[in-house]
Amino acid sequence: MKRVVITGMGAVTPLGNDVETFWNNILKGESGADTITHFNPEKFKVQFAAEVKNFSPEKYLDRNEIKRSDLFTQYAIYAAAQAMEDSGLNFKDFDPFDIGVIWGTGQGGMETFENEVIDYVSGDETPRFSPFFVPKLIANMASGMISMKYGLRGINYTTVSACATSNTAFMDAFNYIRWGKAKVIVSGGSEAPITPASLGGFSSMKAMSTRNDSPKNASRPYDVERDGFIMGEGAGALILEEYEHAKARGARIYAEMIGAAMTADAYHMTAPHPEGIGAAKSMELALEDANISPYQVDYLNPHATSTPLGDLAELNAITKVFKGSPNLDISATKSMTGHLLGAAGAVEAIICIKAIQENIIPATINVSKLDENIPQGINIITENKEKPINIAMSNAFGFGGHNSTVIFKKI
Repeated sequence: MKRVVITGMGAVTPLGNDVETFWNNILKGESGADTITHFNPEKFKVQFAAEVKNFSPEKYLDRNEIKRSDLFTQYAIYAAAQAMEDSGLNFKDFDPFDIGVIWGTGQGGMETFENEVIDYVSGDETPRFSPFFVPKLIANMASGMISMKYGLRGINYTTVSACATSNTAFMDAFNYIRWGKAKVIVSGGSEAPITPASLGGFSSMKAMSTRNDSPKNASRPYDVERDGFIMGEGAGALILEEYEHAKARGARIYAEMIGAAMTADAYHMTAPHPEGIGAAKSMELALEDANISPYQVDYLNPHATSTPLGDLAELNAITKVFKGSPNLDISATKSMTGHLLGAAGAVEAIICIKAIQENIIPATINVSKLDENIPQGINIITENKEKPINIAMSNAFGFGGHNSTVIFKKI
């Protein structure tokens, strides 16, 4: 099978709207969480989130694109445009049917849905929906609009697997290129879930932290006092490219993608399997796909959302797979970004690739006291750590029991 490399990256995050700003703030240990500004959260039990700041879509979107797209699509186009620029691809030199888009989102146009329905039920005159209601709402519109913007006529669709979504998109893009079905695929995920209904729904499940008085300290994976996840938003984009194609055009190559896998827990709608059976198998299959041993993995960016059950379930799975590997270091960067839901895997893949490039593992912040139930032999990084990083793994899990794992390698 063909080799697949990363030749471009783009990001819209609570810690910066380009890759370098995002990465620098990650290394500084900054938190993107603060009181919600998208709407008035006073009536809600949870009043904070990790919002994207100072977002100006006009940099990459024209007026009509902004008018006709939900915020999750705007984030997607913005991040994809950065990745396109970064890759140096000149699409006029290639057959447009060789270049595709596989994009992910967990919720799609949630803001559009809420606003249109509220307008409908509260209208005094004959109620009407916007003609853009459905196009802005549907989850596949982000991949569609990226392809339209650049004239990309290859493989084009959207993955939806809750918070495992971006890794699912990467896995599919990886496989299509390996199989010779595409030369380049723009892939990633975007989410704009900070809306009243979304916040209210997650809050009612008691899945979110309620530390309204200290939002920047609220996301605390593995800490004994963690009390739930912090909702985040944004997008991450990668340009996946066939290795020989990239080499022939003299592309800058960030890393190679060498393995990916997915499994299902088949256990519960929202809770992970307590022993991490599905998560462990996902990691095992990804290692097998990459043809490497667990002991070759230098860094693992876990799902680690800061929920009491989820964090431990994943660590149980990691213990089963890695068996106390002394080479493995783990850092949970959702402590800084919050949980970007369907876009989480996309921004965490960027973190893994930057860690490989710069040989540094970013810290897990907000850890005052590790949970005593964490298995022995697990090395949680709580301060930036410099070390040679040749291989990095990233996990993303989602409601419905979806488990996904991707692996990147220095090249």
